[in-house]
Amino acid sequence: MQGSLVQEFTKGLWKEIPPFRLVLGLCPTLAVTKAADTGLGMGVAATFVLVFSNLIVSLLRNVIPNKVRIACYIVVIATFVVITELVMQAYTYPLYQALGIFIPLIVVNCIILGRAEAFAGKNPPLLSAADGLGIGVGYTLALTLLGGIRELFGSGTLFGHGVMGAGYEPFRFMVQAPGAFVCLGLMLGLMNVVEAIRTR
Repeated sequence: MQGSLVQEFTKGLWKEIPPFRLVLGLCPTLAVTKAADTGLGMGVAATFVLVFSNLIVSLLRNVIPNKVRIACYIVVIATFVVITELVMQAYTYPLYQALGIFIPLIVVNCIILGRAEAFAGKNPPLLSAADGLGIGVGYTLALTLLGGIRELFGSGTLFGHGVMGAGYEPFRFMVQAPGAFVCLGLMLGLMNVVEAIRTR
């Protein structure tokens, strides 16, 4: 059981990392990663929702009628999204404002609904929680790294602190919408090269 928990957790860190391997959740991935802190904030919010919605869906999997399972999953997910939204409004309001509409849209994030349907609805609670945590941590790392790269080259800062010096001329393209696509594509290409080398 312990080996299975570790396996379910670690798969989300590389083998099934959402934006790159599962190619899910690309809309918030591209929209909220102008800076490392917004990427981190979105990742943590999504991780909280993933872990607890997976856990509850798994606990209720034998009592939810098959015909209405998707609707029930959405109700469970929406409950945790509302909790996340209220906590962020109370304690991290600037971050909540920066993430904007993408916090309520976690309800229909295909990563979270996909994990409920593909994994939590068919597996026991501990494995489902480990799956949600692993996928969430992988998603958080991906968003933070993407946001950090874009912020570093596009603004000369990292987590809002200047790191490139006063003479640095920011590459503004990186913090615009096309820069998100280019940066994501380069990171995906690099991951594929690493994977090809690793599996030789």
